[in-house]
Amino acid sequence: MRGRLITLEGIDGCGKSTQLEMLAEALRARGCRIVVTREPGGTTIGEQIRDLLSSDATEAIQPATELLLIVAARAQHVAEVIRPAVEAGEIVISDRYTDSSVAFQGYGRGLDLAIIDRVNRLATGGLTPDLTILFDLDAEQAQARLDARRSGALEGARKPALAYLDELELEFHKRVREGYLKIAAADPSRVKVVDAAGAPDETHAQVLSLVLPLAQSSVLSPQF
Repeated sequence: MRGRLITLEGIDGCGKSTQLEMLAEALRARGCRIVVTREPGGTTIGEQIRDLLSSDATEAIQPATELLLIVAARAQHVAEVIRPAVEAGEIVISDRYTDSSVAFQGYGRGLDLAIIDRVNRLATGGLTPDLTILFDLDAEQAQARLDARRSGALEGARKPALAYLDELELEFHKRVREGYLKIAAADPSRVKVVDAAGAPDETHAQVLSLVLPLAQSSVLSPQF
């Protein structure tokens, strides 16, 4: 039986990383065999691209350069990690996937959506998620969370990949959020919108209600 590909999406500051950890723990507790990964990253090549994107070189990066680096990492990610795991019947949970490029580099940066679609198809070989969870949060609230995160960071700590996008104007993050909502509206059977404004446990409950029926049908999900 084919496995499952579940992707988590949302603007920066939406709490996606926290929810990924909670979901992974819940699935493991139920006996699921899962692969947790991220973009950009997930492979040796992908992590090196992530390191590049977290370096000072991003100060002058062009949107097209940004897109092509991320899509290059994605191509390796799909070939080396995601597709083999799905074909082996495992549940793959990826922190970001193709929708991120559409939202950030397309709606946020203004690159042509048709071009993004073509390069995504090249990178993935047409592998689409079985479920995408979009953590929706008002851009102002997300910005407040990011500000709190930055103020609590250790001085001199390395910034995360694409952290320079966090520092762009609020209008950028509003465009990204609207882009995500347009993606969800265009593909409601795949993309499920979850309100990320509440407490983490409340959001987690919404996530489980979406994931468990899908995971239960996986051959490697015995304990439900």
